[in-house]
Amino acid sequence: MRPPAVSLRSVHLRIAGLVQGVSYRVSARDEALRLGLSGWVRNLPSGDVEAVAQGPSPAVEAFCGWCRRGPPEARVTDVQTAEVTIDAALKGFEVRR
Repeated sequence: MRPPAVSLRSVHLRIAGLVQGVSYRVSARDEALRLGLSGWVRNLPSGDVEAVAQGPSPAVEAFCGWCRRGPPEARVTDVQTAEVTIDAALKGFEVRR
């Protein structure tokens, strides 16, 4: 008997608040890697942080929950999420400049 197929998801996130200068990107990368996700995270000129995370649906949901809190120094005020197409080329999780 085969195990049930894992549902994969890919989400784009935009995180607002005090999220730059507080190790948000590095902490997000570490959390994504801990959860086994692929994708990226970067700062935006507006002061927000943007990320794409993909992998098993429960892990993506856990990452979205983490993004609503962020690292201890962050003060997240809003997280916007949108489903996006899976990008098979994404491997690992990187901090982008």
